[in-house]
Amino acid sequence: MSDSKTTDRSRSKLVLEGGPPGRWWKVLLKLAGWLALTGATAGALGLVAIYYVFSEGLPAIPKVDEYWPPIVTEVYTDDAVLAGEFYNERRKVVPYERIPKRLVQAFIASEDSSFFDHFGVDVLGTARAAFKTIGAKLGLRSGGIQGGSTLTQQTAKAVLISAEGYKSATAKTLKRKIREAILAMRLEEALTKEEILYLYLNNVFLGHHSYGVQSAAENYYRKDVRDLTLGEMTLIAGLPQAPSRYSPFLRPDAARKRRAYVLRRMLTEGMISQAEHDAANAEAVNVYPVEDVFHEFAPYFVEQVRKDVVDRYGNPALLKEGLKVFTTMDSERQRAAQDAVMDGLLSLDKRQGWRGPVQQLAPDELKAFIERGKKALGKEALVEGRLYVAAVTAIDSDGKGADIQVGPHAARLPLLGMRWARKVNPEGYYPAMMISSVKKAIAVGDLVVVRHVTKKDLTDDKEQWDKGLAADITDEGVKLFRLEQTPEAQSALVSVDPHRQYLTAMVGGYDFDDNEFNRAFQACRQPGSSFKPFVYSAALEQLNWTEATIIVDSPIVEHDPDNKVSWKPENYSEEFVGDVLLRTALVNSMNIPAVKTFGAVGVKNMAAWSTKLGISTPMNMDFSAALGSSCVYPVDLANAYATFNRYGRKKPTYFVRKVEDRWGRTLEDHTAFDDAWAPLQDRVAAGYARLFEPGEQVMSPEVGFILTHLLRGVVLQGTGGPASRLGKPAAGKTGTTNDSFDAWFAAYTRDLVTVAWVGYDLNPHPLGRYETGGRAALPIWLNYMKRALEGRPQSEFFPWQSMDLVRLHIDKKTGKIAPPGSKNSELMFFKKGTEPKDAVPDKNQVDVDQFMMGAQ
Repeated sequence: MSDSKTTDRSRSKLVLEGGPPGRWWKVLLKLAGWLALTGATAGALGLVAIYYVFSEGLPAIPKVDEYWPPIVTEVYTDDAVLAGEFYNERRKVVPYERIPKRLVQAFIASEDSSFFDHFGVDVLGTARAAFKTIGAKLGLRSGGIQGGSTLTQQTAKAVLISAEGYKSATAKTLKRKIREAILAMRLEEALTKEEILYLYLNNVFLGHHSYGVQSAAENYYRKDVRDLTLGEMTLIAGLPQAPSRYSPFLRPDAARKRRAYVLRRMLTEGMISQAEHDAANAEAVNVYPVEDVFHEFAPYFVEQVRKDVVDRYGNPALLKEGLKVFTTMDSERQRAAQDAVMDGLLSLDKRQGWRGPVQQLAPDELKAFIERGKKALGKEALVEGRLYVAAVTAIDSDGKGADIQVGPHAARLPLLGMRWARKVNPEGYYPAMMISSVKKAIAVGDLVVVRHVTKKDLTDDKEQWDKGLAADITDEGVKLFRLEQTPEAQSALVSVDPHRQYLTAMVGGYDFDDNEFNRAFQACRQPGSSFKPFVYSAALEQLNWTEATIIVDSPIVEHDPDNKVSWKPENYSEEFVGDVLLRTALVNSMNIPAVKTFGAVGVKNMAAWSTKLGISTPMNMDFSAALGSSCVYPVDLANAYATFNRYGRKKPTYFVRKVEDRWGRTLEDHTAFDDAWAPLQDRVAAGYARLFEPGEQVMSPEVGFILTHLLRGVVLQGTGGPASRLGKPAAGKTGTTNDSFDAWFAAYTRDLVTVAWVGYDLNPHPLGRYETGGRAALPIWLNYMKRALEGRPQSEFFPWQSMDLVRLHIDKKTGKIAPPGSKNSELMFFKKGTEPKDAVPDKNQVDVDQFMMGAQ
């Protein structure tokens, strides 16, 4: 018993004293091993759990050949000029092979130098970033929150944004980072490194609406990505971390420092030589604002295209699917149309009179304004033709001119550049009311809008120079300006190629940025006398009237029993001439014959005829409609005149020629077979399709020809006389409403139909007593047509010999057949069977029967 106790005591002593050498640490080792195994198992199980929990619902790995991110929709003119872009993300996808190797290296050097070595997540980099972030939050080290994302993780984030939305995929949470890391590893398993780079470089946001390297190259340098210099590549590669902070537009110094960092990293990684580094680092940071082609080129036209595409394909398709929309617009004609509208409105506005300065400043305010202007313009040179706001600093004692200040530039505003600036008076005759002293329009302290011009630009009137009004501007060193003001009136121009059925040019107003209302498509305005061809064409077609039909021009009163009012129309001349031929009535735009012709056709028949010719707005069901009291859209009037041009064949007019999807597949095509700008395959296919769209013959070709012949007379002999200065055969009609709120000129040559309208949006007052269609709208038409048809001969209209027509000399008073060579006769055309049978006796003709009887 004692031995046993002694043994136990000894064993206890051994344990307390540490036991035999080499025994105690084995126990600890086993314990540690067990704990490690248990912890590793728990950690592994935890990681597995985390993986399955956080990977649930992750988006599928994109297939490179099915990578279809949102890309920009481009709108082109018919002659392949970019006219507009629409997008949520301005992205243009380019193949990896097209991206320069140096640009790829720049991104790797600045964003992820171990890209080709990691498995999607840089563990050391992430840990280092976490340590720095924690230290920054605890105040143990300077700096903000640090990022540790690899290029693969950034690509994964882009995939998450696409699938889950920006807010969820960029939330600064642990869950989001874990999901991003899991997706990054999946990307590495499924794709090659080059494929990941392809996705990344086409997705990365680089500031100023730029998604992907191609868009950035265009936005910052207006280049293709393949044409970038090393300095330009490294500036772009430095943007992903903070596009706003390193914006070369907003912070060029910061952008330069960031570029230097990228270059230094490339040098350290052995990607470039020291010489290349130094040369790129020395490059100036020269970037260019993104071209806003939509607003700068043809905003009214492109906006109409946008509305049409959205109506038929949907807004998501427009903003994300990268459509290519080819319009029917001719870029040169569109520029000519916009110039013509602007010049026409400025000229009209000057005839209206001067509405006063922008503002009147006190002396101290004037001084402060000049100082601000000097800072704003700095050393910027004056640009000829550009508008500026100037301060009037002095007025000549004799009123021959004024000194003005434009930013840092002292300049002159001579009387010759502002003689139009009389007070507004719609009843006054402009040429007789020009001012003789600048004192009548401006004073010291006025802020006025001026245009920088040369001496030759001040006036086209040589008589003004002869009067000595240019005496004060003979100094060649003087900076000259002309007084301007923003027009109150508006205008619309619609130009149609009737045979290709193309809307080749369209302007909806003076300034899209000021007012997006498209008057060409949305303004319903009274057409005035430009509606009279509808009336006479109905009589020619339905009543078998002719050019020689006699209409009595005498007073008429129409009673409206419903409204208990009477209407007494008058001619513009306020005179009545008795019997007139239909041709004479139309050529001279007489009102009473038009109303009587309207009555002969019938109100209901005229309403139906108007619709049949293409007018989409309802006609007033009273006789005033004969004089254009029912409003029409300019585009409708142009389409109707295009029907006249085609001798009664009504066809649709297109402003979208072709639409392709992102893969180049055709969604629609309206290409004309003779469109020289279109690819041959489009011309053949669409031209063949046009054979099955012959249109509708709404009036006989003979009546169409006769109507064109009548409208040709308007240009040669009537109210459209100034249009003959085009130098090409033209036919058309002026239009002026009785209250002078609307002025029109609708006319066409063989290959081009154009309608010009001028008026006020809200009709605050009439255009002016003398502002008829021939004075206000026709010059716009003429200026446009001269440029649109320059170098393009226009033949006479279709040969009449192929139709069932008869051509006769007709006496303009009686409407009877006149002898050849008669002074009071004119050639007129008739449908066979409608020509007059009676002839005017020839005073010089010998009666043969009488002569033979006398001889016997």
